[in-house]
Amino acid sequence: MHGGLILVTGSSGRIGKAVVAELTASGAAVRGFDRVATPGLADMIVGTLTSEADIAKAMRDVRTIIHLAATPDDADFLEEIVPNNIIGVYHIFEKAQRAGVKRMIVASSGQVVWYQRMTGPLPVGVDVQPTPRYWYAAAKMFLEAAGRSFAEKFGMEVIAVRLGWCPRTPEQVEEIRAEAWAQDVYLSPSDAGRFFACAVEATLPTKFNVVYATSKPKRAMYDLETTKRLIGFEPRESWPQGIEVVLGK
Repeated sequence: MHGGLILVTGSSGRIGKAVVAELTASGAAVRGFDRVATPGLADMIVGTLTSEADIAKAMRDVRTIIHLAATPDDADFLEEIVPNNIIGVYHIFEKAQRAGVKRMIVASSGQVVWYQRMTGPLPVGVDVQPTPRYWYAAAKMFLEAAGRSFAEKFGMEVIAVRLGWCPRTPEQVEEIRAEAWAQDVYLSPSDAGRFFACAVEATLPTKFNVVYATSKPKRAMYDLETTKRLIGFEPRESWPQGIEVVLGK
C-alpha cells in the first residue's frame, strides 16, 4: 500500500462501497466520508461537502484521498452542481493541502471528452482537447484543473481518473444494455474497486496524471494503455459482468 490512512469520500455510493471493500480486504486503513454511514466501516465521518468543519475532521491523519463524492450527473447547476462539485472540490483540495495529504485520486468523468468519443479518432487519449458534455462535465474540468494546480503549486501527487459508466440503478443498466457505445464505456463495480486500489499503490512518474478507467470493451473508446502503464490496472470484467450488484441479485 502507498501507506497511511486512506480517506474515501462518497464511501456509501456504488463505486465507494466497492472501493472500501477492495481496500479493506487488502488490509488498508480506510476512513469513509458520506452523507450517510457506510455499512461495516468503523472509521466513518458523516458530513457534507459544503461543510468545512466536516471535511477538516475527515482529513485528520490522512495520507491518501480517493475523492468520489459529487452530484453524479447533470442536475440543477446552482442548487446541486455548484455546492457539491465546485465548492465541495474547493474545500476538499484546500483542507487536504493544509492537512498534509500526499496523494489525491479524484473522480473525473469520460463526459469531459464526450464529443471526441462520438466523432473519434478512437481510442480517445488523455491529451486531447476536452469537449465537455454539459455543466456536470464542465465542473469535472474544474476538478481536473484544481488537481493540476495543486500538483504544481504544492507538489501533491494527483491522479484525475476519467471514469466510465458504473450504473447506479436498474434503469441505468437498461440504458447501457440498449447502446453498444455505453457497453464499451461500462465500468463494473469490482473493476472500479480494483482500479482505485491500484491507484493508491502506483509509483507515479509525474505529480499530475490523467487516466481513464473502464471495464474491458469490445471497441476501445478510451486510452487504457496509459492506465495500465501508469497505474498498473487492467480490467477483469466486461459488460454485463457485475450488473447483478446493481440489480440486487
